[in-house]
Amino acid sequence: MDNKRIIIIIAVILLIIIAGVIIIMLTSVQYEKIDVTPNGTTIEVPANQTKYNGNVEGAKIWNWNNGILITYNSNENQNIIKVSELGFNALNKLIKNGEMQNIDGFTCYVINADQILEVHILDIIKVNYNGKFYCIPLSNETTHDNIIICCNDKNMAVHMAKSVQYKNVFPDKPDTLSSVKNITGDLHSKANDYANNTNLSKIKSTVEEETGINLDDAKSKIEQYTGKLPI
Repeated sequence: MDNKRIIIIIAVILLIIIAGVIIIMLTSVQYEKIDVTPNGTTIEVPANQTKYNGNVEGAKIWNWNNGILITYNSNENQNIIKVSELGFNALNKLIKNGEMQNIDGFTCYVINADQILEVHILDIIKVNYNGKFYCIPLSNETTHDNIIICCNDKNMAVHMAKSVQYKNVFPDKPDTLSSVKNITGDLHSKANDYANNTNLSKIKSTVEEETGINLDDAKSKIEQYTGKLPI
C-alpha cells in the first residue's frame, strides 16, 4: 500500500471521528445551573431552552421543550395559609398514582403528560404535552425544599435529580400549632393569676357605690327571666 492510500484512509477515519463528535455535540443536552431558592439550593436544567414561568403563591415553575420543573420551599413562603402547598401536594399525589420505577437509584413515576396540567398551579403554562412523563419528586427536610421534575426524557430527569445541591438559607419556623397552644396556655395562666390576685368583693362594692345599684338584687331580677346565671 503506497503512502497516498494511507493518507486517504487516515483522512477518512478522521472525518468519521469528527462527524461523530459533531453529532454527539448536537444531540447531547447542555445544562445550566439555576437557583431553586435565592443563593440556596441549585439544580441543572436544559440550557438555552428553560423558561421561568413565575411564582404561583410560593410555588416556582420552569418549563422547557419536553419537561417541567416545580419547586416549593415551605420556609420561604411566609403565608400561614399555604395555598401553593396544597396545590403542590395535589400534584405530588397525582404523580404517585403513576407506574413506579427505580431509575439509577431514584424513584420515578410514569404518568400521561397531559394529566400534569390539570393541577391549578400549572395554569400559567401555555403549552401542551403528550406522551409519557417521567416524574421524580425530591424533598429535603433540612432545607425544606420540595422539587418535582417531570420530563419526556427519563435520562434528562435523572441527570437533573442528580445535579441538585441542597443549601439551607431559611431559618426554621416555630410550629404554628405549638405556638398557638403556648399562647393559649399563657393567656389562661394570666387569667387565673388575675382572678386569684384580684379582690372581687372590693370591685363589687366600688361599682355599687358609684352606680347606686345593688348587684345581688339586679342579678336576682335578671334570673327571674333568664334562669340562673353562672356568676
